[in-house]
Amino acid sequence: MIVKVKICGITSVADALAAVDAGSDALGFMFYAPSPRNVSLGAAAEIIRQLPPFVAKVGVFVNPAEDEVRRAIGECGLDTLQFHGEETPEFCRRFSLKTMKAFRVRDAESLEQTQPYTNEAWLLDSYVAGQLGGTGARFNWDLATEAARRHTVLLAGGLTPENAAEAVRKVRPYGLDVSSGVESAPGKKDAAKVRAFIAAAKSVQ
Repeated sequence: MIVKVKICGITSVADALAAVDAGSDALGFMFYAPSPRNVSLGAAAEIIRQLPPFVAKVGVFVNPAEDEVRRAIGECGLDTLQFHGEETPEFCRRFSLKTMKAFRVRDAESLEQTQPYTNEAWLLDSYVAGQLGGTGARFNWDLATEAARRHTVLLAGGLTPENAAEAVRKVRPYGLDVSSGVESAPGKKDAAKVRAFIAAAKSVQ
């Protein structure tokens, strides 16, 4: 199966449509005010209205209130939820949409935190103190390879057009999730990098 690619941290219609045109399977919208890639519900809804139905629309949250998530689902037309904080398994199960739980991986023991979670997928990202994602840092992919044998995994952290194919060959994840690795500035995607990244990732059979 050819790997799926999610372009995360979308902040504009132009970037969203360029990613779709390049072959992205999913787009991520960051609903977390401290992030440089944060978007308002109104802005996300406007972007999502212009997307084709076959592209997954992923809302990314960090320790949200339940009503915050439900409002985003209703106003934006999300079809997938990604939780990037300390959300409990019970919290993740409150919603009828597909969910991904993100985990920051520092060492083998970091993978133990995945065990209680039965989400459709785990998103494995790099551990960087004080930062919850979009760091551009890479972690030990041997750990991701082990996790991918046990569950559906999206690999994130330090991915670029130059190492996307290597990541797919080594880890064999369900998908790759990239943000800073295809940007010209935080929140601004570089269309050429997006095309190169997706082409490289999907070139691996």
